[in-house]
Amino acid sequence: MEKKMKNKILDLIIIGAGPAGITAAIYAFRKNLNFVLIGAERGGQVSKAFTIENYPGFLKISGLELTEKFFNHLRGLKIEPLADEVVEIKKKEDLFKVVLRSGEIFQARSILVASGRKPRTLGVPGEEEFLGKGVSYCVTCDGPLFKNKPVAVIGGGNSGFEAALYLKEICPEVFILERGERVIADEENQKKAKEKNIEIILNAQVREIKGKDLVEKLVYEDLRTKELKELEVNGVFIQIGGVPAAAFLQHLVDCNQAGEIMVDLKSFQTKTPGLFAAGDVIDFPYKQIIIAAGQGACAALSAYKFLKK
Repeated sequence: MEKKMKNKILDLIIIGAGPAGITAAIYAFRKNLNFVLIGAERGGQVSKAFTIENYPGFLKISGLELTEKFFNHLRGLKIEPLADEVVEIKKKEDLFKVVLRSGEIFQARSILVASGRKPRTLGVPGEEEFLGKGVSYCVTCDGPLFKNKPVAVIGGGNSGFEAALYLKEICPEVFILERGERVIADEENQKKAKEKNIEIILNAQVREIKGKDLVEKLVYEDLRTKELKELEVNGVFIQIGGVPAAAFLQHLVDCNQAGEIMVDLKSFQTKTPGLFAAGDVIDFPYKQIIIAAGQGACAALSAYKFLKK
């Protein structure tokens, strides 16, 4: 593929079109920086959330609705995100070179990485084979396809419970499988799940997803008894968190054992001068929309300060 070099040297390249990247773009605009916002996935993980009840200004809003409001804000500022994926970043002297999947190349004096996370996989037989045939990582995207069918949700955190609550509106049987001895979802979500008669199975380690052309069964091990058990389900929604999307720049940053980018939490700068990071991709314990947005603002302001030195 022929690569096209953008001749103009930018002030800033923002990577990731989720809450952190979008907020960073708004602040970069307000600081009159010459920048580009690049994001292969519109809205990031927010777009996959069924219901959001902890973002200020909205008592209850879907992930798709909140994503649309974010992008309406960008449109109002005439910011046009570039739907592409970064595959490589290099630094030579004081300039960064960013290579995109499409072959385009941008140059800038600073970078802000807000690439978020990718869904964590189970790594069990049948998971890859039945992806799109009963296995899904996005309840908002695929949930309606399973109306009137039994389904299982893997993961006892808030994302798992929220997925299960949505599915219970359209599915007769919904199971939540959690490998631990207890779930970690908020008490409010646990209360709602109980009211909806969602069955929670603890100490359940998924071992295999089975079927012919489509998913028919889920095999799990009861970690207390070591017994293998089967659930007859047509859908398996995997909600066990994500892994940082940072592989394309690990030569320029330090990462923790989980692969999250290490930053100075005052400036959000990495070990490489001019390279900043924010949101769910960094080494920070709380993965929340409002926190990612706030970090995006902080990182953009730090990038501006760096550029004005």
